[in-house]
Amino acid sequence: MGHLKLHIPGPVEVSEKTWQAFRTPMIGHRSKDFQNLYAKIQPQLQQLLSTKRLVFLSTSSAWGIMEGAIRNLVSKKVLNCMCGAFSDKWLDVSKRCGKEAEGLTVDWGSPILPEQIDAKLATGEFDALTLVHNETSTGVLSPLKEIAALKQKYPDVMFIVDTVSSMSAMATPFDELGIDLMLAGTQKAFALPPGFAVFVCSDAAMKKAATIGDRGYYFDLLEFQSNAEKSMTPSTPSISHTYALSSKLDDFFEEGLENRYARHAKLSQMTRDWAMGHGFTLFPEAGYESQTLTCINNGAKEGGRIIDVAKLQSMMKERGYAIDGGYGKIKGTTFRLSSMGDETEETMKALYAALDDSLAKL
Repeated sequence: MGHLKLHIPGPVEVSEKTWQAFRTPMIGHRSKDFQNLYAKIQPQLQQLLSTKRLVFLSTSSAWGIMEGAIRNLVSKKVLNCMCGAFSDKWLDVSKRCGKEAEGLTVDWGSPILPEQIDAKLATGEFDALTLVHNETSTGVLSPLKEIAALKQKYPDVMFIVDTVSSMSAMATPFDELGIDLMLAGTQKAFALPPGFAVFVCSDAAMKKAATIGDRGYYFDLLEFQSNAEKSMTPSTPSISHTYALSSKLDDFFEEGLENRYARHAKLSQMTRDWAMGHGFTLFPEAGYESQTLTCINNGAKEGGRIIDVAKLQSMMKERGYAIDGGYGKIKGTTFRLSSMGDETEETMKALYAALDDSLAKL
């Protein structure tokens, strides 16, 4: 039936321009050509993340960097902030890495708040924490700036932050935040194919990693640093992703970062308005809604509208759209609509029209 337009939380739609860049002929990954390519995108990435630190490229999913961060930066105990399926997974990953770990759990739909973290860190038990900024399973955006301010109170605690579905859709100024490691995968707001990650580390994180003897090789932060200083990667990179990233960064700056952030904010608000205008309620706690996707209740709260989500998905598929039917323990009781990446008012209005037609025929 042809190409399905993706409005799932990731991967998202990849533009033809990006695909053309992805198909650029190969070059040697240890060649001057690759060094020049990396050297071209390095200042763009630094500007995007508002950092003077080197930004690293990893041929992996974001979970590779997440696991690497645990192995590189935890020596005592890690606090895993848990507010949804992906942040919850950090606890399992930490334990599988052989680290002592404890979860700070809140109800799905609620954010992680700074006072909750403060109470845990005040015990002195932890030397690291993990936080998912934008939890895609629930559509919840936790207050990163306010949480990051705790770093001043706990300078020896490594703040590890997953901005997988927020980086490039809203400002994530690394140096100003003062956190220690910030990462993202490219298949969400960057609107690139999956299989690539970008991340940045503080000087304190590098010094902490140097004290860890079993940090491995593939995700060794010190290897990334020494290679990035030469515009290289520790191991063979995905050259196709690097070309596509270069093209996409050009797009970001042509649009203007503030315009890009404003577009994402507007499209997410349009989607929330569409949902509430059709009798639905929103899953996230008010005031903590994601700027990149919308998680909509299927009658689970406040007497909102109830539909057959699986049937809606099927009807939308017939109309050429893929939408998400909820994730984990809220599958079926929610559905999610992505508005991140290259989406515009026109493309989102086309989605709403197809949803309107489908809902009318449910």
